Amino acid sequence: MSEPSSLTPLISTRPLSRFSTNPSVLWRTGALFVAAGILTSAFGSHALQSTAFLTGSHYAIFNGLGLCIISLHPRFGTHRFAGPAIAVGGFIFSVTIMAVVLGRGLLSGLGPVIPLGAVIMAAGYISLAI
Repeated sequence: MSEPSSLTPLISTRPLSRFSTNPSVLWRTGALFVAAGILTSAFGSHALQSTAFLTGSHYAIFNGLGLCIISLHPRFGTHRFAGPAIAVGGFIFSVTIMAVVLGRGLLSGLGPVIPLGAVIMAAGYISLAI
């Protein structure tokens, strides 16, 4: 592997993975996010009655729907950055919120990871506008 130079692009022109160029995988990932969000939302509202847990559940649903919509677009369904960033950022954001709530203080060290997930997720959506 060669050393990067000032001419090396910041974002690689090669696909990040099979995931980043396959609308079918984006659709399935989105559908799984929505299903997980619905199930965790029901659990959070009935068993935990935690608004923070519900926030994580709702973001899973929103990002799942976003991934499903993106997968249908001819250009964005194969975007090299948007889909993976939304999926990874949404997963980090939602799961760390839920882990902190379920850990009841034991996992409070994960708190600083939550904004990282939000930034990655937002970067994915912003990349769609560029």
